[in-house]
This record gives sequence, C-alpha cells and structure tokens, in this order.
Amino acid sequence: MLDFETCNKARLERDPDYDGRFFTAVRTTWIYCRPVCSVRQPLTKNISFFETAPAAEQAGYRPCLRCRPETVPFCPAWKGTKTTVERALRLIEDGALDSGSVAQLAERLGVGPRHLSRLFARHIGASPVQTAKTVRMRKAKRLLNQGGLTMAEVATRAGFKSVRRFNTVFRELYGRSPQALLKEVLKNGPTT
Repeated sequence: MLDFETCNKARLERDPDYDGRFFTAVRTTWIYCRPVCSVRQPLTKNISFFETAPAAEQAGYRPCLRCRPETVPFCPAWKGTKTTVERALRLIEDGALDSGSVAQLAERLGVGPRHLSRLFARHIGASPVQTAKTVRMRKAKRLLNQGGLTMAEVATRAGFKSVRRFNTVFRELYGRSPQALLKEVLKNGPTT
C-alpha cells in the first residue's frame, strides 16, 4: 500500500496514474471513491485509504455512484463497449463468421447486428465481416508459409467456404495468387 501522503497528493490532484491503485474512503459519508473522482474533495481529516474496493466495502463503505469504484480500471465494466468488441474478436478468431452470420454473432454477444457494426466501426475502424476476412487471410498466409498443404486444405483451415473465394480474396489483398506466394515460399523460404 502507498503511504498516506502519496495517496492524498494523488487524490487532491486527481492523478490518473493512481486510478485503481488505491481508493479514498470518506468517514462522514461512508462512501469510497477512485482518486480521479470529480466530486468535491472531502477534508483530509475525514478520509482514509484502501488498497482495494472490496477492502473498503468490508470496512462498511459504499461505492460512489459517480466514479463507480467497484469497477476498477481495466475490468470489463470499466472498458464499456470495448469489452463487447474484444469478445467478438475472440469469437471471430475462433471462426464465428466462417460458418455464421453477423446477426448470429451479435446474438451470441447479446447485442443487435447494427449495434455490433457500429461498435466495430468505432473501435476497429472496419466491419465485422472485413475483420473476419483479415483474420482468415492471416491464417491462410501462415498456413502457406508452413507449406505441405494443398490450396483446398489451406482454404478450409483458414475458414474459407471454397478455394475459389480464397483465391479471389487473396488476389484482392496481395495482388497475386496464393500459388504465386507458395512458389516464393518454396524458393526463398517463409515470407513475413
């Protein structure tokens, strides 16, 4: 635990570097806050510090409704909608859009498909479909670099429904066929 003076200085300055490292409890209100909370600063004589939110609650303090200290920084609730996008990315990485639709992915995440698309636009800058396409191409390129597989095996393992679609997407992205990359790998070794 940090010393009282360090915590108090960080609290008074609302220093974001200390957010989540300690919690300020106010004896007159029985509420505890994060050091960055925007409420009016209590008198120093009325405060104490706790290392964790559960420790403050164990001592009888309630969480502030403004700064929500029970949602310590970087927990899912604190990260908000970014958490939904991160979960979606994990599902896409596992092939959720290889055999399913954006609507099915959104349903698994508990949101609507339009909302999921808006979240991807905000946090990723691309649609879920484009993201899945990029993930498939990364897998395909890795498989091609490893060698020893037919184009049909590479396409299937990367998540494409057909070799034809795999060839089209590969050519769009890299400006050449997957066979051309495979020949380069066989001749010069794996590419980056």
